[in-house]
Amino acid sequence: MDSIFKPKFFSLLKAGISKKQITSDILAGIVVGVVALPLAIAFAVASGVSPEKGLITAVIAGFIISLLGGSRVQIGGPTGAFIIIVYGIVEKYGIDGLIISSVLAGIILVLFGVLRLGTLLKYFPHPLIVGFTSGIAVVIFSTQVRDALGLQIEKIPSDFIDKWHLYFTHLNEINLIAVGITAATIFITVFSKKLKTKIPGSFFAIIFSTLLVNIADLPVTSIESFFGEIPNKFSFEIPAFNLSELHIYILPAITIALLGGIESLLSAVVSDGMISGNHRSNTELIAQGIANIITPFFGGIPATGAIARTATNVKNGGRTPIAGMIHAIVLLLIMLFFGKWAKLIPMSCLAGILIVVAYNMSEWRTFRSILQNSFFDVIVLLSS
Repeated sequence: MDSIFKPKFFSLLKAGISKKQITSDILAGIVVGVVALPLAIAFAVASGVSPEKGLITAVIAGFIISLLGGSRVQIGGPTGAFIIIVYGIVEKYGIDGLIISSVLAGIILVLFGVLRLGTLLKYFPHPLIVGFTSGIAVVIFSTQVRDALGLQIEKIPSDFIDKWHLYFTHLNEINLIAVGITAATIFITVFSKKLKTKIPGSFFAIIFSTLLVNIADLPVTSIESFFGEIPNKFSFEIPAFNLSELHIYILPAITIALLGGIESLLSAVVSDGMISGNHRSNTELIAQGIANIITPFFGGIPATGAIARTATNVKNGGRTPIAGMIHAIVLLLIMLFFGKWAKLIPMSCLAGILIVVAYNMSEWRTFRSILQNSFFDVIVLLSS
């Protein structure tokens, strides 16, 4: 087990980390924490759960993944890839079913690491991964149409065709103010990248739209009107389940484990290229597993390595797991002391942020180029 599970953090501590690097990691962690705030809330809301569950996941899972993981710079937390899976599990089995599925997925991930499957998971066909993420992007976009247009629909069907049929039947209810906020959020998020600033456009968009809506008392749905208060505390909960029904959660758990394992290792590989480093894939899987075993009991949702936040960490000078732990602490402080203001965020603003996330996930240029490849690649792409 010693040769399989070797967290990078403790190896780096043993070798010694300079004060300059620690300072750099702390600053990078603060920036990543700010970047992760709107995404953690938005991913939770889009998954059909309350917003604090996204923050709890980023705090607890994010800290564990950095502390015990096999990457120097991996940032863990909720990601867009899990939205559809979590939404489906909650709709079918409820929150208790999500907790059980997530814990089982964590156990499976630990087993993947112990069995040294980390090296195998990295070799999934590229067209399969592109097709899968592109499909997820389309579905994420479809879940945000209601809030982006300000439609007064209480329950959104899980079926893709049913969703769009319902949207078209409610087009006469479009709230132009909500549409304006969505458009402004997309504009600020996209074009802020041209500015030389470390603070993400999504953060500016949230501040701007929240102030505008509340000062002008605009008639749009907010997190508070949709979910109520955002709790500023953690609570330990044990799900109610019958051992005889445990088998029904195996398939959702395997889905979460495979997706989480693949995404975390892909993120680790990408970050390796950015820092000329070498991650420990089996250690990473075990850490992801431990995070997904512990986090659900505190109200969290499935977590994995997040490519965009990991890249943000690297670009801002993060080079050790300290940055990831600081990012989790920053989010914890925000949740404890600023949650009462986070509830005022307009749902249409979160929709705008997720539409940008969906576009970035779509990889449409890669999708198009694969369509021009071999017949086998095209089949794998479209079948995923």
